[in-house]
This record gives sequence, structure tokens and C-alpha cells, in this order.
Amino acid sequence: MAIMLLAAFQAAAQINADQVLRIGRNALYFEDYILSIQYFNQVIKAKPTWAEPYFYRSVAKINLEDYKGAETDASEAIERNPFIIDAYQVRGVARQNMRDFEGAIDDYRHGLELKPDDKVFYMNSAVCHSELRHFETADSCFSWVLKTDSKNDKAYLGLAHLNLVRKDTTTALENLSKSIELSKNNASAYVMRAEILMRSKQDYENALADMDEAIKLEPHYSGYFINRAYMKYNLDDYFGAMADYDYAIGLDADNREGHFNRALLLAEVGENNKAIDDFSFVLKNEPENFMALYNRAMLYFKTGQYKKAVADYTGVLKKYPQFEAGYMARGEARRRMGDRNGGEADYNTAMALFKKKHTHTSNFNPAETEAKKMVKDAEEQRRLIESGEFTEQPESEEDIMNKFNTLLTVAPENPIKPEYANRQRGRIQNSNVEVSPEPMFLMSYYSLDNKLNGNTYYLREVAELNDTRLLPKSLTIVCGDRSLTEDDIKRHFESVEYYNGVLTTSQPRAVDYFARAMDYLMLRNHESAIADATRAIELNPDFTLAHFLLADACYLKYKMTLTQQPDADDKANTVAKGMLKGRESAALLREVITHLDDVIKFSSSNPYAHYDKGFIYMEMGDYTSAISSYTKSLELKPDFAQAYYNRGLLYLRMGNKDKGVSDLSKAGELGILPSYNVIKRMNN
Repeated sequence: MAIMLLAAFQAAAQINADQVLRIGRNALYFEDYILSIQYFNQVIKAKPTWAEPYFYRSVAKINLEDYKGAETDASEAIERNPFIIDAYQVRGVARQNMRDFEGAIDDYRHGLELKPDDKVFYMNSAVCHSELRHFETADSCFSWVLKTDSKNDKAYLGLAHLNLVRKDTTTALENLSKSIELSKNNASAYVMRAEILMRSKQDYENALADMDEAIKLEPHYSGYFINRAYMKYNLDDYFGAMADYDYAIGLDADNREGHFNRALLLAEVGENNKAIDDFSFVLKNEPENFMALYNRAMLYFKTGQYKKAVADYTGVLKKYPQFEAGYMARGEARRRMGDRNGGEADYNTAMALFKKKHTHTSNFNPAETEAKKMVKDAEEQRRLIESGEFTEQPESEEDIMNKFNTLLTVAPENPIKPEYANRQRGRIQNSNVEVSPEPMFLMSYYSLDNKLNGNTYYLREVAELNDTRLLPKSLTIVCGDRSLTEDDIKRHFESVEYYNGVLTTSQPRAVDYFARAMDYLMLRNHESAIADATRAIELNPDFTLAHFLLADACYLKYKMTLTQQPDADDKANTVAKGMLKGRESAALLREVITHLDDVIKFSSSNPYAHYDKGFIYMEMGDYTSAISSYTKSLELKPDFAQAYYNRGLLYLRMGNKDKGVSDLSKAGELGILPSYNVIKRMNN
């Protein structure tokens, strides 16, 4: 019902802004964050000077973990009304989550100027000061809270964190026990106390008891089960540890730490092939994980998968070329594969290293070396933190590109979702999506309903052609394509027969060829569609939509070439045919660009033609030209959600996280739901 109302509001020339704002607030209250954003968009469009819709939209975005978007909207609200106290809190929290602690403190200071006794502002300020190593200021903030509210369990929790940073674990444990005494419903307090008991005291039994309590309170957080599995392992409860790893991965299938730890345990209990699967998962998402590679190499050898063992040992030796036992292991694997020369070469290399080191046994362990390096790096980071010298290093372009490229391989968590999970509500950023660009805009007789915001795509030439009523159905612009029903197919074949008669018995008109071309396009007869669109242009060279149809038909023909498989029996010509197919595909894409340029020539303000050019350039791997085309489409249509989304993905692919996340935030605001999941995963 709410969605139908929203479409009605969009259709109206004027809206009741107060009523729409109220409906949006109701949607926000019921955690319909995506839907609430669409309502607030309508109010902002109608009343751009109002602060409230920006503020409420910032609240929705922060719940979707779009911190940059939340910060921007909160700033817009504050600019319009600097007395909205909660806007400073939202912006401060957004900045805090982006580790802009100075900016967050400034917001909390403004908030306290307006509301001097606000405990939340003091608490958040204390945490930020603690992160910045301003220990005395943080301490005074917590002390103020406890002075005004001696039973504030969260203040004791904050003090515990502060004392941990100061390495005062005894006082931190006292703080945590006090926090739990005041409130037994704070999972964080149990987790922190369990961590101290485990790391500093090796008291696994009491640590396990605390983790049990945390899991009772927050049973859907996978990290808790991984922590508990480690505790159970140290208590020799291997079965319980394995069960917890399984459950953690069930909750979060992409949890690399869970897969890695489970792999180690599986290998220890002799489940080698299952361990290999887990190590392979880790390496797929984190190719530089040396420990996973090294362990998998040994397991491949152990299970007789010698070719794969050779490949993994080659990776190990690339990093540690002085690893004598690695050459011995790879040589033995090669020998067992029947590669005697390779095996002998590795054996000789190992012997040369032994001779150089004046030893006959390998005393080098790369796993131990890696572990020592990790400990040393952690100690150095801890030293820098304690001295106040530590500054978090920004991600490099290569880091961002690598992270984004790993997202491209992630499929949805579960292709079959329960009914509730498919609803466009709640924290949709937690539902993993397959990262792929929004598709081309095509002409069609069939609209694709956008149930979220009811958007339709207007193009002057389409409206003018529909007004002539010379086509069998109303034409529309759609993002993507859909399959036809049996009745649809029948109608299009009948329409083709009708136009066959018209074009053979009457003076041919460009619109008649265009209409038959559209029927052919719907029927996936791309060659005939191209032929008829070409005839329409011959009769009317400035027929913009015929040029657009030509671009569509060539693109769909290109897609068809991608699905064609080479003849399995003609192995001799497979490579040649593959090269020929590649050239044909590239030629078709260049042809699509040519036809879109013709569309732009006759319709310079057409945002969809520029968007489609961006999409084709992206297919061709020319990301710079693609970004330029998407940017042009956004100049012509500033609310072009798909253009923001695709440009955002390209920025991430090229290593520009700031611009990428900014574009995805705008795309999410305009209704492209996968944006929030990509933002979340890029921020992890």
C-alpha cells in the first residue's frame, strides 16, 4: 500500500509534504530504511529548504552503514537548521565510524553546547578522545557521566576499554564486572571480559562462560562463535569448536577467518579434503594469504593431488626461495607425477642450499617466519599506538582495486530466500549480492516495474512517436530486458505478418519498417531488426529512434555471440575461431557506439544514449571513456540512479574509493539497493 501511495505522490504535480514526511518517518520507525529514503526524497524535491527530510534520511543511511551519505545529509540538515541537536549526533557517529575522530568530537561539542547534560554526547566524545590517545579528557568525560548517573553500565564499559588501552587489565576487569552487574544485557561487556580472561589470564573456562552469555544476547553475530570455538579448542573440545566454526560460517558464508580456522582444525582431525576446500575459499578471496597457501600445498601433497601441490609449492618458493624442504617436497610431487627431470632439478636445488648452509637438514620453517613477522608487526603497531605516533595508513589504489575485484566473484548467499528476506526493508546491506553493473537501456513494448520508487523513463522522441498512435503498442525505455510470454510471442508474429502485408502493398514508410523492426527485436531476430531499422533510416535519416533501435539490436546480437559455443568436434580450429569470435564481438561493440553517436547527433540531450555508451565502453574495458559517458548522462539527468551505480563500480575498479562510495551512496539513495551491500563490504 505504501508503495502505491508513493507512486501516486510522484505522479501528482504537488504533494502534501507534511503527510509524506510523516509516512517516511513511520517507515523509518518500522526499519523500512530503503522505502523511507524514497519518501524523504520526495519531500526534499518538493521542499528543498526543509531540514527535517535531510535529517531523517541521514538516520536511514546510517542504519544502512552508508556513513558518507549520512554525513552529507546531516550536514545539509544542519545548514538549514543548526539547532537540530540529533543531526550533530548522527553526523558525529557517521564521522566516528569513518575514523574521523576530530570531526566527530567537533560535532559532539556542538551538540553539548545545545544540550549540555546529554550523556550520549559525553560518551561518544570519550570514545573518540580515547582513540586519539587523549586519555585524561576521555577519563573526565566518563567520570562526568558516572557522576550524573552512577548506574550507567555503558560508562563502565567505556572505562574498561580506556584502561585496556592503558594496559591496566586488572582495573579493566573491575570495570567490566561492574558494567555486567548493572546490566546483564550488554553483549559487548561479556565479550571484552572473555577476551581479557583468555588472552591475559589463559582462563578459558570463565572466558567460555562469558562468550556463552554474549551469544545468548546476540545469537546472529558470527564473530562470537569463532571466538568461542577458539576457547573450546583450548579446552580440547574439538567437536564443540568444529560445531561453532560451522555455525559461524552458516551465519556469514564469506567469513574468511572462520574458513581459515576451520581448515586448520579439519586438517588436525584428518579431514584433509574439507580443509583444502576451506583454504581454497580463503585464497580465492585473499590470494596473498601465505599461510593458507602453505597449508594447502602440504594437504595437496598428502592427498596425492601432486599437480596442485606443485603449483602451491611454487607460490611458496617464490616468496621463500631459500626453503630447502619446499624444493624437496615439490621435487617429490613432480617425481610422483612422472616428471623425473623436474623432480631431479628440485632435488639438486635443495642439495645446493644444504651445501651452502653447511647442513643436511632443513632448519627453515616459513610458517614460523610468517608468524614471527605478524607478531613483530603487531608489536610495532602497538608501540606506535602507545607512543601516539600511529596513524592509520590510507588504502592504496591497488588495495581498493584488489578488494573490489574479490567482490566481483561473490555470489548471493542463498539463491532461495524466505519470503521475508526478499522484502525491500531493514538492513539490506547485510544481504550479499553479486556485484554486476546495471544493464543497458533498451526500447521495448514492455515496462519493467520499479516497485521501490515507481520511476519511469521519459524520452521526448518516444512520447512524440507514441502520440502518433502509429505503433501497435506504446513504446517505452527500460533498463534491462525481460522474457516474453507465449501470448506476447504470438502477438508479435501476427504483427510481423501484418507489416509484411503493409510494406508489400503500400508505399513503404519509415515508421512501418521501424515497427516491424521492433517486433523482430522483441522476437530476438536481431538480423532482421537491423535490416528493417536500416531501411527506416534510409527513408528518414534523422529518425532518432531508428538509430537507437539499431544500437539495441547490435548490442543484443553481441550478447548472443557470447553464448555461442565452439564446435567441440572441431578442435583444430578452436583457437582460430575463438580469435575470430573476439574480433566479431569487438566490431559489434564499436558498431553500437557508432549508432549511439548517431542518436546523440540528433538528440543531444538524451541521457540514455550517453549511459548506454558508458555501458558499452565498460564492456570494452575502456573505463576512462565509460566514466566520461556516465558523467555526461548525469549532467543531463542528475537523478540517474543507474549511472551513479555503474560509475561508482568503475571508480572502485580503478582504485578511487572516495568517489566510488560517494556515487554508490547516491545510487542507493535513488533506489539501487545493492549499493549498500557494496559500500559495507568495501568498508570492511
